[in-house]
Amino acid sequence: MSLQEIVIQQLFNGLLLGSFYGLVALGYSMVYGIIKLLNFAHADIYMVGGFCSLTILTFFGNTFIGNRWLGIVISMLITMIIVGLLGVIIERVAYKPLRNAPRLSLLITALGVSMILYNSVMVITSGEYRAYKTGLGYEGFSIGSVFVTHTQAILIVAAVALMFVLHLFITRTMYGKAMRAISMDLDCCRLMGVNVNKIIALTFFVGSMLAASAGMMAGVYYGSLHFFMGFVIGIKAFTSAVIGGIGVIPGAMLGGLLLGLLESFGTQIPFIGSEWKDVFSFSILILILIFKPTGLLGKKESERM
Repeated sequence: MSLQEIVIQQLFNGLLLGSFYGLVALGYSMVYGIIKLLNFAHADIYMVGGFCSLTILTFFGNTFIGNRWLGIVISMLITMIIVGLLGVIIERVAYKPLRNAPRLSLLITALGVSMILYNSVMVITSGEYRAYKTGLGYEGFSIGSVFVTHTQAILIVAAVALMFVLHLFITRTMYGKAMRAISMDLDCCRLMGVNVNKIIALTFFVGSMLAASAGMMAGVYYGSLHFFMGFVIGIKAFTSAVIGGIGVIPGAMLGGLLLGLLESFGTQIPFIGSEWKDVFSFSILILILIFKPTGLLGKKESERM
């Protein structure tokens, strides 16, 4: 392959991988921006979304809907609603009672919720990989000697579209304005009559929906699911959120896409390859935090006395 074809191939790979990171990173940033919680259970929401969509899609595969694009789209919508409600339930049961507790208590609770989720799925699946069967073929288009399937292209477009819709929701709606206001001053918003509990629940709902969509996309793309699949992508998504600026929505999108591209192109650097891609990614994270501790789009926050 020529240099140009290698660049095109790694560009597609990086955008697809980065879109998964970005969708999960958005949940981290949204929750942290609202209640300053590092919700480490969010990665397992991604995993639950994958298995939930597999169950629904398998059911549709035996009906007239089928397991091609129509079944995938309907399964994704249903999965996003179900997993979004799961996120709200977790917030109400595990996080809301500890909202005024020390941050460490919330962090430990998030880790506990994470263990409950992935151990529950492990028991249900007997710890085995599950094949994610769809009716999609391998048709696509070629750019030189680079072959891109229609599935890859559609997944990238879908992920970017979801990010764009979230951006419009945050910037153009009253609920989005309320989220941004709460992230600045929760107590003042409560005094101004904003239903803080409702907005926080909505934040968990939206963040969980996006993670669930990423889980389903990963299943469609990789063709299999595992109960521990959220661990690595959770770390990478959190890294993406930190690179972009934790708590900053555009930063999570930028960080996810940037990390995906860095990993993809990093594998082409001599002496790095795929074995060292994680080392390469986290080295970039360390360098960014040394020179820009708040992340690429983050800003310094001043503590009010």
